[in-house]
Amino acid sequence: MTTANPQSRTKKKVEQRRTELLRFNGAVERDPAIDTWMKEHAGTLGAIAQQWFEMMRECGDEVRELLHDGCPVACLGDAPFGYVNVFTSHVNVGFFRGAALPDPARLLQGTGKFMRHVKLTPGAATNAAALSRLIVTAYADIKDRVENG
Repeated sequence: MTTANPQSRTKKKVEQRRTELLRFNGAVERDPAIDTWMKEHAGTLGAIAQQWFEMMRECGDEVRELLHDGCPVACLGDAPFGYVNVFTSHVNVGFFRGAALPDPARLLQGTGKFMRHVKLTPGAATNAAALSRLIVTAYADIKDRVENG
């Protein structure tokens, strides 16, 4: 019976992390299309989306953004970490690598390999502190993945 070399396993994991990063072309410091999107989604749901997207924008000086698949996306450079989207009766605050995020408050929904989201409904209680931590953690996670593989 042969045992795999721990260094080769580590190298393989690093290579997998690099190849699994999603990249979007066209992210800019402040995308006017997102400001237009926010104006088009006025009202209670739009205000919720804007509040949480602003938090994503404030994660760091290197945050970039773009409109992708019809919703605002926050990126570190060209690597997305979060998005918001407005639906008929709720807002999703989503994370491209959400499946890897610690979520002790159990806010994240979804079953995909990578993405998860938090569903926010007007009038329902929101654990703002936990959602804020998810946003900051998603940003830190993508920063680590971009900078360190």
